[in-house]
Amino acid sequence: MKNRICLALVLSLTMIGSIGCTENNNSKNNSEVVENQKETVDTPDNELFIFTAWPAFYVDEAIFEKQVGQFIKKKFPDINLKHIAWNDGTRYEDLIAKGTIPDIVFDDVGRNTYRQIRKFKLEYDMSDLIKKYNFDTSTLNPSDMQHSINTSDGKLYSPPFNTNDYVLIYNKDLFDKFGVDYPKDGMTWNEAYELAKKLTRQEGDSTYKGFQMNPAHYMRFNQLSEPALDPNEEKSAMISDNWLKIVNNIRRFYEIPGNQLVKTNEFVKGNTAMIVDTMENAFRIVNENKDINFDISSIPVFPEAPTSKFQPSTNGMFITQQSKHKDLAFQVIAYLLSPEVQTELSKQGVLSPLTNPAVQQAFGKGIPEWNGKHFQSIFYLTGAKPPARKPGLTYIYANTDLVWDSIAKESKDNQTALRIANEAMDKAIQETIAIHKQGGDSPHE
Repeated sequence: MKNRICLALVLSLTMIGSIGCTENNNSKNNSEVVENQKETVDTPDNELFIFTAWPAFYVDEAIFEKQVGQFIKKKFPDINLKHIAWNDGTRYEDLIAKGTIPDIVFDDVGRNTYRQIRKFKLEYDMSDLIKKYNFDTSTLNPSDMQHSINTSDGKLYSPPFNTNDYVLIYNKDLFDKFGVDYPKDGMTWNEAYELAKKLTRQEGDSTYKGFQMNPAHYMRFNQLSEPALDPNEEKSAMISDNWLKIVNNIRRFYEIPGNQLVKTNEFVKGNTAMIVDTMENAFRIVNENKDINFDISSIPVFPEAPTSKFQPSTNGMFITQQSKHKDLAFQVIAYLLSPEVQTELSKQGVLSPLTNPAVQQAFGKGIPEWNGKHFQSIFYLTGAKPPARKPGLTYIYANTDLVWDSIAKESKDNQTALRIANEAMDKAIQETIAIHKQGGDSPHE
């Protein structure tokens, strides 16, 4: 599969796997696909059709079976479960054109609620089903839930299924080599910066870097919940004191002599002391070099937000408005979010949206090589809540990459870099509005 590249997730008790895939531009006009779609094909009352667009590794049916299918079949033995994953031959527009619209879709909440679910008019508000079946949404992480609500215009199109938190992973041998204390949960960014300075050094032919993280991701999911889009108007909001504080903070790490930015997968070479990355990426990285003597800590925090980790990056479960099995679909979703199922997934290293302590304590227990790691760090902080925005405003993806490119490639000062991104996003919003009026799809979403 050549058109998508995705993060890896824990696949079994002994390995972490990944299957590639990245967003591919749809060559068909969206309105043409939707308007010309065939009538929905009738399906048996006991058939439930699930389509997984994200996480992309569900293209491997064995992984889907282990993390989803087996639980559904056990609880609902009379269901005829049909599953298809996004690949080069099956996409949203292909399913719609055939009239085979799924009952449940798994997809990335933050980006693809707009770019896929709503684009193809599949969105369905589950609020009535939540009331009908007395589903307690308070058991779900408030930050993850807010993320889903924000992308649903205040409704709920998708309860979170799993989350992909960021974590700090450090090389214990380098800390020991240079006589530096290990990172601690609750460490501030200032403390992390001091550690990075101590651990960035040249010894003979060896260069050691103290800290690495993707700056664009750090900004996009920032811990201060600073919005990239104005909460009430059709414009960007990347010029503020908080945005400047956010950018000032990360830039100083890469201005430490010798600590210039590289990809976090350099950690496997053993010369990088600390990285901050998603759980999926971080454990794929350390799995590539099983000799790395690593442990984990909570990510650094700002003093004004001492309990906040990054905003959530979640996968959700959507019921399509075209589904003729909405009640059954919701019962399946509710069961997949039960402590029973989520505990088993947690053992496999899948981060649960449940706040249930028992589920959290089970994390990684089914993976022997993770024994002894300080997984309490993952749950030490609370997710920063994504900033709310008035329903109906135009959505575009926050262009934090442009901020960093202006700094790293063009040597712009931080205020100028933010202004450049702000102006580009304002232009993108107006272009998106114009494209939507003509019935087209915007590349900025």
